Amino acid sequence: MFNRWLGRAVTFAATALVPSSSYGQACCAGPSAITPGRLSLHEDALVGLQVRAATVTGSFDDAHAYAASPPGASELDFEEDAYGAIRVWKRAQLAVIVPVLETRRHLTGVTEVGGGIGDVNASARYDFTLAGTSRYWPGVAAFAGLTLPTGTPPDRARRPLATDATGTGALQATVGLGLEQTYGPWVLDANAILAFRAARSALGVDEQLAPQLVAMIATAYAFEQGAAVALSLSFATEGDATLQGVTATGTGRQATTLSLSGLLPLGDTWRLQGSIYADPPLAPLGQNLPALIGITFGWVRSWS
Repeated sequence: MFNRWLGRAVTFAATALVPSSSYGQACCAGPSAITPGRLSLHEDALVGLQVRAATVTGSFDDAHAYAASPPGASELDFEEDAYGAIRVWKRAQLAVIVPVLETRRHLTGVTEVGGGIGDVNASARYDFTLAGTSRYWPGVAAFAGLTLPTGTPPDRARRPLATDATGTGALQATVGLGLEQTYGPWVLDANAILAFRAARSALGVDEQLAPQLVAMIATAYAFEQGAAVALSLSFATEGDATLQGVTATGTGRQATTLSLSGLLPLGDTWRLQGSIYADPPLAPLGQNLPALIGITFGWVRSWS
């Protein structure tokens, strides 16, 4: 769950406007391949739909050790994200995403399927400087977001295997910084997001989750025909939670995800986007989370 929400924070909160002085498509296709919900320089609004499917390959324990899923146990995760973005000023834009999640788990001879709406997120971004306008200085942007606890948290799940859990149960606020630069057909991108969750009560226990930090670096290549490919690496981490005012040692979480994405324009207003991603099953890279491998596919309609 942590990996889903933080990956989305990077993908959709980091919408940006990125011009370039050469290779006209690099300013549009390259950044869009990295962040599906972003507005290109010539766009005023967009709507999109992204579907996602993933399977759990194993899990990490509190000591960062990885273990493959045991025989007879399996999990499939599905997600559909409806999102939109609108320009509110030359260098500012707003975005919103509404997720729907489904999970299928099989454990000790029991198969269960559940799902529902997830936590709805709204975000804003402002670009102080734009990539490509200076040879030496990158584009710099700040962004902020708010995630509402509209999903079902694990402690309120009704199904025995908690397949109907779709959210964190806590209000979440995020702030972030983005850097981006273009070099001909190449785009280099780096983002950092810090998330804070409100305290909540879970099964009668006061819970305060530690702040989350997500960092992502990516590079994209834009072809002259308008298509683009991108490679990104994201790292998400949080400290130990606090339960009843006491630090619960060993409850911190960590995830590392490698993604390969692509974009294919269909005329001036439609584009297809997709990716494959995986959490490498290496001991130092995860903590207290499952490891996933999955694919995404999406459609975007934009207006200028």
